[in-house]
Amino acid sequence: MQSVISNLSAWMLPLIISFVLVIGYVKRVPLYNTFVDGAKGGFGTAIRLIPHLIAMMVAVQVFRASGAMDYLIGLLAPVLHFFHIPAEVAPLALLRPISGQGSLALMTDIFKQHGPDSWLGQLASTMQASTDTTLYIITVYFGSVGIQNFRYALKVGLLADLASVLGSIVAVWLLMGPMP
Repeated sequence: MQSVISNLSAWMLPLIISFVLVIGYVKRVPLYNTFVDGAKGGFGTAIRLIPHLIAMMVAVQVFRASGAMDYLIGLLAPVLHFFHIPAEVAPLALLRPISGQGSLALMTDIFKQHGPDSWLGQLASTMQASTDTTLYIITVYFGSVGIQNFRYALKVGLLADLASVLGSIVAVWLLMGPMP
């Protein structure tokens, strides 16, 4: 069964691309010209997004390098302790909505210190998989189409990230028991 799924997943992308090409050919769409036009539009979008991405990356680096994250974790420590949330995953929970790569680095540090199969490793993996890079998404997608009023999307996205972090803690606690 596993090999069937592996073979199916390996062939899925080429099949989808072939399907799109066949449908385009049947409908007499000029495939090459359409592809080139799409690439031109994508290049323009990338050029428009570069300032937004650079601003976000600089802000993330300043937040981490200035010690603001460590200060914030220190402020949250009593609340985290009260709810039995390990302080080791708090930076991951705070950084994940901002930077996928930064949170991946934090998760890797947790793996190195505690192991990927440890309680903290499982929690970090679950948090990484269930949350999203909300600020990155807002920067890229809203910036690409020129949306400037994103306050409700930001609130909902960050609330969803909070729910995902709390859900991750509950899920790992239910599956692995309380943290040793």
